[in-house]
Amino acid sequence: MANKPVMIITGSRTGLGRHLSSYYLEKGFNVIGCSRSNDSSELNNYQHYSLDISDETLVKKMFKEIRKKYGRLDFLINNAGISSANHVLLTSLKEVQDVINTNFIGSFLFSRESVKLMKMNKFGRIINISSVHVKLASVGTSVYGASKAAIEQFSKVLSSEIFTFGITVNTLSLSIVENTGMENVLTEKNKLEILNKTISKEQLNINDIVNALNFLISKKSRMITNQILLLGGI
Repeated sequence: MANKPVMIITGSRTGLGRHLSSYYLEKGFNVIGCSRSNDSSELNNYQHYSLDISDETLVKKMFKEIRKKYGRLDFLINNAGISSANHVLLTSLKEVQDVINTNFIGSFLFSRESVKLMKMNKFGRIINISSVHVKLASVGTSVYGASKAAIEQFSKVLSSEIFTFGITVNTLSLSIVENTGMENVLTEKNKLEILNKTISKEQLNINDIVNALNFLISKKSRMITNQILLLGGI
């Protein structure tokens, strides 16, 4: 167990996070997942935490346990997120707070605590997930887009602060991913409107994403940091 690479994937119970967890488990990683809900999966080399990723006390407790059990952390994929599609005048403060807490505060806390572990081995890869809506500025996505824009700016500064520790920080900006929650909440009309603004005009699939991730987490990518990779192109 100690020799297997250790990866944290937030929001691992459903959608993209679940696909990524299964993929990296098959590749021989120790995968640590988390979500608000319990996960009854009993998979070899998989450990699940049920917590609110914006709860600093619980996050610190989780990382303390990871340090004790594994003594290392190699990769963090900040995948957890919630969407918001509403005009500003119809958006409640609670909705704003929920989106910011999950999408940005959670990514901040997990990144900060991950760096503390990664520093021990002078190696680490942090991948944050953003959205094409930062670029598209689509009507109804002001809060969601703002939370993802915050992640992009945070990643930019963090990458400068921790590069000397052997840790890189990069961002994957996604459009619509097949067979995930992103796709399920959109009407066909909405999907077409979004995809038609991309270069590819196509939905992303899990292979598109893991191909990008595998490059960004490899040792060969040691000089690739502070990059935003827009899959599908804008």
